[in-house]
Amino acid sequence: MGTKTTQPSAGQTVRVLQITDTHLFTSGSGRLLGLNTEQSLSAVLAAVAGRNPAAHLVLATGDLAHDGTPGAYQRFFRHMNGLGLPVYCLPGNHDEAGALRRAHDAGQCRYNSHAVHGDWHFILLDSTVPGSEGGHLSDATLAMLEQRLQAEPDRHTIVCLHHQPVAMGSQWLDTMAVDNPADFFAIIDRHPQVRAILWGHVHQELQSRRGDVLLLSTPSTCIQFLPGSTRFAVDTAPPGYRWLELQPDGRIVTGIERIGAIPGQIDLAAGGY
Repeated sequence: MGTKTTQPSAGQTVRVLQITDTHLFTSGSGRLLGLNTEQSLSAVLAAVAGRNPAAHLVLATGDLAHDGTPGAYQRFFRHMNGLGLPVYCLPGNHDEAGALRRAHDAGQCRYNSHAVHGDWHFILLDSTVPGSEGGHLSDATLAMLEQRLQAEPDRHTIVCLHHQPVAMGSQWLDTMAVDNPADFFAIIDRHPQVRAILWGHVHQELQSRRGDVLLLSTPSTCIQFLPGSTRFAVDTAPPGYRWLELQPDGRIVTGIERIGAIPGQIDLAAGGY
């Protein structure tokens, strides 16, 4: 599907894709609110394959499977391995973190807490809580974040997680955010090399700032949530992904790409899933 690229060295731009909330099922016929999530992911990845220049790596920020089954993860890995790129995976609230970790094969998909590419450091935090839709960063996770930032003080850093650490302005969705953001941001604020925080979960686009730190969320590869809604509501925006160009001096150029239309019918009157 994609063309394998040479990994960047110091002084080169690092090109990244964020793929999130794919919600795959054990069966390729699985549907979420009427939408076949595998067909939708395939349509998004076809758009990814047409990007020029190609990316160096992928950040997959959770809810990779809807049912948390090994079969769904193997299906996801087959799609991602077709890109020929390192894919760093995080669990979401619909994932089974243990199953995701155990399902990893010898391909490009990885379950790492951090990675370095060129002048950039990526830290991946598990914000999931078993049995809960909301997020929490454990003491151990926060300690790991502090340790990784202390170890690379001069390398530009992006911190990735599944749940949003800031309010999205949607009353129902913001009940499922990270529940200890003050602890998280206390660490972020001590480390000026952090350039951006990137998350999934919210099925919609956000680009804002907290001081010098870029705050980014990304559309799902399947259904989208209506921004600003007080209750669960589905948007008519098509699926998509985020691209980032990370400059050696720490600047970030980023944008959202969406496919032309929703690949199928969705239940816009649904009250949740």
